[in-house]
Parts: sequence; structure tokens; C-alpha cells
Amino acid sequence: TAAMFKALANPTRLRIFLNLAACCTAGGSGHCPSGDDVGASVGELGNHVDVRPPTVSHHLKELQAAGLITCTRRGQNVICCVDDRAVDVLREFLAELGSHTPD
Repeated sequence: TAAMFKALANPTRLRIFLNLAACCTAGGSGHCPSGDDVGASVGELGNHVDVRPPTVSHHLKELQAAGLITCTRRGQNVICCVDDRAVDVLREFLAELGSHTPD
């Protein structure tokens, strides 16, 4: 869980993650940059968050290493999507945190 929060502490990675979460998680709104519900390519993410593709690739590697996203090659594109299990872990952690009352 700490690695996930560490990865999300970077503002650019957080924007990329939230952009992907908007379309890739089960409760997403379906507004992926690619226009479908299967994720987004590195180039699309770069355009959407105003970051160059090499920088986006670096941030995606960090998000993937933290277990927050999955990336799949489709032809010449790499399509990224939020890992629903990671979102569940974060949700459970925050719910548990919220259930504790101060002494």
C-alpha cells in the first residue's frame, strides 16, 4: 500500500492515474482519451495530461511497478488501464483508516 501511495504522490502520476481511473475501473465514466473503455495509449495519455511520451512512459513504469496499472501491447501501441484490484486495496485501506476513532 505504501508503494501505491508513494507512486501517487507525484502530481503527474496522480493525473495520469486519475485519467485512467475515469475510464478503466468498474465504476468509471467511460471517458478514456481513446474514446473507448479499454484504456489509453501512451501518446493519448501524454496529450491528455500535456506531457511528452517519454515522460509519460517513465510515469507509467512507476505506476505499473507499484501495481496500480496494467499495460498491454496492441500492435505498435501500449494500452494502459487501472488495475481494479489496486483500487480495491486503496479503497479498503482508506475505509479502515476512516473507521478508526481517535483516543
